[in-house]
Amino acid sequence: MHALLVSTGVVALAEIGDKTQLLAFILAARFKKPVPIIVGILVATIFNHGLAGALGAWITSLVSPEMLRWILGASFIGMAVWTLIPDKIEEEETQVARQFGVFGATLITFFLAEMGDKTQIATVALAAHYGQPLMVVIGTTLGMLIADVPAVFIGNKFSARIPMRLVHSIAAGIFAVMGVLSLLSIDSLFELF
Repeated sequence: MHALLVSTGVVALAEIGDKTQLLAFILAARFKKPVPIIVGILVATIFNHGLAGALGAWITSLVSPEMLRWILGASFIGMAVWTLIPDKIEEEETQVARQFGVFGATLITFFLAEMGDKTQIATVALAAHYGQPLMVVIGTTLGMLIADVPAVFIGNKFSARIPMRLVHSIAAGIFAVMGVLSLLSIDSLFELF
């Protein structure tokens, strides 16, 4: 249950202001069709994070626990730094809709935008850390939806009122603490997260 809760919370915070949330704002403003956008986000996230969770589980079978501890610690600390860097969305990521419709455009652009994104890397690291890839994937998918579905409905109207720097700082702090705890081999404190 901890894997689910931590994965949901960390990704929901990390996703605020992320390029996929910005993509949700853009698609919602452009197409004004929330249902196919939300379904596209869900399907793309399940597929993308499912692959990331499987990769995380596979890594744990290849690497010794001691090496995994160092990899995870460095990964979480790297995620902390990366979370503090604001994302930008490229216009060409939203141009796909002309060929594939709203659902197809959302599915393709979200999947591609998530490739190598911090939430995908976090999914790999969390799946490797907890050894429960299914719970992590469910959690990270819920986290994405918690952050992105409201973006579809409120668009840019309220985005300026969200204290992005504070939200990113909190998410970065959580990643940093997880990284330090991993490096120090303090597994019992992960029960708090």
